[in-house]
Amino acid sequence: MIEISNVSKSYQGKTVLHLLNLTLKPGGIISIVGPNGAGKSTLLSLLSRLENPDSGQILIDGLDVQLTPSDVLATRVSILRQDNHLVSRLRVRDLVAFGRYPYCKGRLTTQDAAKIDDALHFLDLHELQDRFLDELSGGQRQRAFVAMVICQATDYVLLDEPLNNLDMQHSVAMMQLIRRLADELNRTIVLVIHDINFAAAYSDSIVALKDGQLVGHDSPAAMVQPATLEHIFNTPVRVIEQASHPLAVYYR
Repeated sequence: MIEISNVSKSYQGKTVLHLLNLTLKPGGIISIVGPNGAGKSTLLSLLSRLENPDSGQILIDGLDVQLTPSDVLATRVSILRQDNHLVSRLRVRDLVAFGRYPYCKGRLTTQDAAKIDDALHFLDLHELQDRFLDELSGGQRQRAFVAMVICQATDYVLLDEPLNNLDMQHSVAMMQLIRRLADELNRTIVLVIHDINFAAAYSDSIVALKDGQLVGHDSPAAMVQPATLEHIFNTPVRVIEQASHPLAVYYR
């Protein structure tokens, strides 16, 4: 369970998160939505301790994120950020192997190699494992980064805009993969996503932020409502039922 209590964060005098209180139960996919500047990516950075809050406390399964040793935290929560600055001439298998660093500190064991193989197979990357990252398509490269996160074998996986720069086909494939990751590997996935319809179709719950504050946290059916979405995004929205989940229509 993730427990966020009175968490605030500011940058250069501008408040990004303000006294946020939120409890995320383990299991399934939790999508974080909201307009630009709502504090979504900042929240993921705080959960993974890439940054520290100005005030408040974050607990993950009872562990205080700010006080837990880094090597312990890295076995409980992993994050894939938007900006992945790794050398493009890195091979896929070597990238995925980075996920084992919290356990082996760079000295891969037979068990680590098996975990790497499992991640490559899960992402259908085994035939590409010796390819360099700059030889891959955008969708293949994104899958390789997700494989690295899977290889870290954490209960909680944080994904910051995993659909960024993906076309329609690869976005659908990525969301199906994330759904499998939650269902088949029993991981709790917390992701930042801009497309409210992808969030509605694949998530178990949706967290909505606006101006650094919590607007709501509930099921997709409860959150994808015209009044709620119009308040969050300042845009007229019509909601229809499509294939057993709500679909937001906001084109004019």
